[in-house]
Amino acid sequence: MNKLCFGTAGIPISTPHRNTLNGVSYVRELGLDCMELEFVRSINISANKAVEVKKIAKQYKVKLTCHAPYFINLNSHDPKIIGASRSRIINSAKIANLCGAKSITFHAAYYLKEEPAKVYSQVKEQVRKILDVLNEEGNKIIVRPETTGKSTQWGNVKEIVKLSAEFDQVLPCIDFAHLYARSIGKMNDYSDFKGVLEQVEKHLGRDGLNNMHIHMSGIFHGPKGERHHLTLKESEFNYSAVLKALKEFKCKGVVISESPNIEKDALLMQEEYSKL
Repeated sequence: MNKLCFGTAGIPISTPHRNTLNGVSYVRELGLDCMELEFVRSINISANKAVEVKKIAKQYKVKLTCHAPYFINLNSHDPKIIGASRSRIINSAKIANLCGAKSITFHAAYYLKEEPAKVYSQVKEQVRKILDVLNEEGNKIIVRPETTGKSTQWGNVKEIVKLSAEFDQVLPCIDFAHLYARSIGKMNDYSDFKGVLEQVEKHLGRDGLNNMHIHMSGIFHGPKGERHHLTLKESEFNYSAVLKALKEFKCKGVVISESPNIEKDALLMQEEYSKL
């Protein structure tokens, strides 16, 4: 990607006759450049419909990403849940790839009070199995574990970046609002966000900064981390400092707005970024 693109997590709220195809074209009408396919509740696009989505995304030059279902835990104590989690990621990746999406993200696992190193090994093994299936299918979509908003969830910056360095087809999805909430508000200024990008560059090189998948939103946190999303202006999360860091590091890729009013905050960030 030759620039940093801004877009929505799902179909823009104000889309006339809301469906995925209209959502993609409306993203372009709004002046945005990307949209995330939200499979968070279910994989709601068929293989046949995916072909149409790819066609219209290409027509309107809208870049697509995908968020796999929430019901994933690659560190479950139940082998059936692990198997189902892998299947959800693989099936999401299949449909997303047919839609022309370049990357798929997901919340990978919970620690379940186990040692982080042990959980890391478990997640790594399950990701390896997922990639084996995708490679057999010729699916080159980038697999992106997401930084998570609670300390009970696997996925701090160090873990996500380390895993990404171990596989050619894995890169981070960095949710800066989650990092703010996970730190109970402590990670919230320019130097903090600059440090995140420095980690990406150190371990993944310039390629990591040139191919970023970013989530942003306002967020409310409690003593254990993320509670719920807010609009950017309702939150104490310092999104402006994130935009400044992204500009400073000349990052490229996509910034997906996950605020309750997805398109307004996507446009807000795009406008503010363009003035930096």
